Amino acid sequence: MLSIPKINKILITSCYKSYFSYKTKTPLFVEYKLYKGGGDSSRKDLVFEKAGLFRSASEKDYRHSGYDIGHMCPAEDFAFDPIKEKETFRFYNALPQTEKLNRGCWKELETKVRKQSQDEELLIICGGFDFNKKMRTVSVPDYCFKIIKDSKDNITSYIAANDNSDILNQIDNNELLEKLPFSDDVKKSLGLPYNENNVYKENSIKAAIKRLFF
Repeated sequence: MLSIPKINKILITSCYKSYFSYKTKTPLFVEYKLYKGGGDSSRKDLVFEKAGLFRSASEKDYRHSGYDIGHMCPAEDFAFDPIKEKETFRFYNALPQTEKLNRGCWKELETKVRKQSQDEELLIICGGFDFNKKMRTVSVPDYCFKIIKDSKDNITSYIAANDNSDILNQIDNNELLEKLPFSDDVKKSLGLPYNENNVYKENSIKAAIKRLFF
């Protein structure tokens, strides 16, 4: 079993936040809000990019690996805006997923969530855990999860094994959180009570420089 990864960097785009780990070269989870998701913007010429994060996975890592580049924040959710849609094609918004998972029950859940977003704004958190396998230099999660918080603060959670079973299970949110080494960061994003000592904190000097110059 590989050592437990931690969050090293939070990357913020116009449509999602990526909680990225240098150890896995992937996000541990991605957070975004969705309202009336969908659209008809073409993704024909879009390809995944590092977008300046050189410690992320690359196309070379995925090539002939047997894994799909699995969007966490789906491109189709933001197909109403070509700029936002392009931002979803970044390696820090993707996890290695089996073809069966990515194109099966995971895609079906994305469609279900997008349909729900037509009626209300949703907070969505999705990622992976138990990174026990390797795809070249990139770690692969044994499980993927998705948490949906609706406009009435109801929370629904799902989990799927990252294999060829193509089975998605609804799971009690507290039970899921117990499985996540970064659960306090997820609780913070969900607006739940969390342990301040366990959440990612940006280096205070770097943060001060950002505030001063950006």
